[in-house]
Amino acid sequence: MDTYLKQTAYSDPGDLDTSGLPRDPGELARVVRDLIIHRGEGELFGYVVPEQRLHDDAEARYVTELLRILRERGDTPLTEPRAPQRRFVGTCRDFALLHCSLLRATGTAARIRCGFAAYFDEGFHSDHWVTEYRLPDGSRRLADPQVHHEHDVPFDPVDVPRDQFLVAADAWRACREGRADPQAFGLIDLNGIEGLSYTGLWFVRANVRRDLAALNGVELLPWDSWGPEIENDALLTAEDLALTDAVAAARSEAELRRLYATGPLTVPDEITSYTTYNGVRKVSLLRR
Repeated sequence: MDTYLKQTAYSDPGDLDTSGLPRDPGELARVVRDLIIHRGEGELFGYVVPEQRLHDDAEARYVTELLRILRERGDTPLTEPRAPQRRFVGTCRDFALLHCSLLRATGTAARIRCGFAAYFDEGFHSDHWVTEYRLPDGSRRLADPQVHHEHDVPFDPVDVPRDQFLVAADAWRACREGRADPQAFGLIDLNGIEGLSYTGLWFVRANVRRDLAALNGVELLPWDSWGPEIENDALLTAEDLALTDAVAAARSEAELRRLYATGPLTVPDEITSYTTYNGVRKVSLLRR
């Protein structure tokens, strides 16, 4: 069985009845778009997101929690479009994880990918998560279940070009080889606050680690971290650079599994979560 058909502790939808769900990846992306609203995009829907939901919803790291919150806001079929006030208030990672969960539950191998999108801010690669699913011929395709007509992207959201979304390892190689500026990768004007931005090679490194973890079944929140705190390029050591170079150079799933098992790259049982609204805290992860 394809490794990515199996649910993880994070993507597992529990006792969800999937009999009424579509099987098509594009239709499942539509389902997800009608269940989640990005916490930074309320104004696109004419909706003021309540402060408590901004703080709490996106801290739900497991699909079972996400579905519980949805049920509390309306016990209707997942395939029924919801008004913004009845949706889960999340981030790109939540769109991707729920899409991945439903794909796996309906028979399509899928995984979530951490990297950078070139289609939100001109000339900048924004921190982002998407879904990667397997086609019947064995090839893989990227899908962005967050993207809707308001984003006006020049491509099919369930077939995102690889030059429009760079998985973190590709972004790392581009920066290390001098083909891209590390300062053009990260987060800018975080939460609409001008000047609150995080960019640089250190940020790309963090996403390489989160992407590697996701490929190995640990689908973290975007602000989860482990190991030494590194928040600027000056703190990157020769060991950090060499280890991240090795991950970025890996060309097989077996090699990625072997690298993930290397001490510094393995996600421990307890991680640090640099939550956007609730401060820095230690979190114990659910294991399967």
